Amino acid sequence: MTPRSGLWRVLAAAAAVWLVLPAGGTGAPPVLALTADTVRPDTLPRPGAQDSSARAGDASRDSAAAGGKAPGPVWPVKGPAPRAGAILPRNRIVAYYGNPLSKRMGILGQVPPDEMLRRLGREVAAWEKADTLTPVVPALHLIAVVAQASAGSDGMYRARMADTLIERVHGWAQQGEGILFLYVQVGKSTLQQELPRLERFLSRPDVHLGLDPEFSMKRGGLPGKRIGTYDAADINYAIELLARIVDEHRLPPKVLVVHRFTRPMLTNAQRIRLDPRVQVVINMDGWGPPHLKRDSYESYVYSEPVQFTGFKLFYGNDTKRGHPLMKPADVLQLFPRPVYIQYQ
Repeated sequence: MTPRSGLWRVLAAAAAVWLVLPAGGTGAPPVLALTADTVRPDTLPRPGAQDSSARAGDASRDSAAAGGKAPGPVWPVKGPAPRAGAILPRNRIVAYYGNPLSKRMGILGQVPPDEMLRRLGREVAAWEKADTLTPVVPALHLIAVVAQASAGSDGMYRARMADTLIERVHGWAQQGEGILFLYVQVGKSTLQQELPRLERFLSRPDVHLGLDPEFSMKRGGLPGKRIGTYDAADINYAIELLARIVDEHRLPPKVLVVHRFTRPMLTNAQRIRLDPRVQVVINMDGWGPPHLKRDSYESYVYSEPVQFTGFKLFYGNDTKRGHPLMKPADVLQLFPRPVYIQYQ
């Protein structure tokens, strides 16, 4: 299927740089290596401008349309009712993304921890002011498995962060009275290989999971050279693993964030099996001017409903060509309103 719109996108590990660790482990500091500044401008026509009220009516209009047209997206998604202790949809999550070993992978690693948490607190306050009816849960989104430009000793093109690093960032999240997401870029590895080693952290009530199809090279190629993909079967595996952890440790529901900025990044989305123990967010992960970000949200998140929606904002890449960073009030014009917000 040809998408209706695209988005400028850096083909790099969620920033412009990967971490390349010395062979044999994660104990030594990484060496910043591959830089990818390639911008992929959209060359396809954009859809006509729509406000949120028009989008809200899409499903009912399409369903009633004559001529055999397929029904449009239906929001909110009909799914399991939230269990006790569920974060969504009664709250909104506002997260800072990155890795403390790199200043170029996101805001989480760009400034000292205390200053980073203060800045996150200001963003939380801004969102609470913009939407007074929705409490905000602060979060840190740590890249715990990082796609690599080189194969490494096992040929998997990924580096696993040390448990000590994960513990440190978990401590920062607790200091900020927030939650932690462990974010996974598998390279040529698989979720089946990477997620079990994170179970000791995921068994904690305040630790959740993020997945990045962009760096899942299951169809070949190298990270950063082409955009990867996950299928619904991969997402369902993660859901089943998280659901089991919830049962075994008697936890409140987990949140699973899946990043997306093209259609092929997530195939067979309609086959994702919702579970009351896991709340699934499809997060619009592209960067560029506001109009392209809105169009990509419509094309790749709104158009294929799964459960909940998210939206990513880039302090650097969204504004590097002179465009403004979208404010909470701007993002709240989207339909459906995102309940997960991520800053890089």
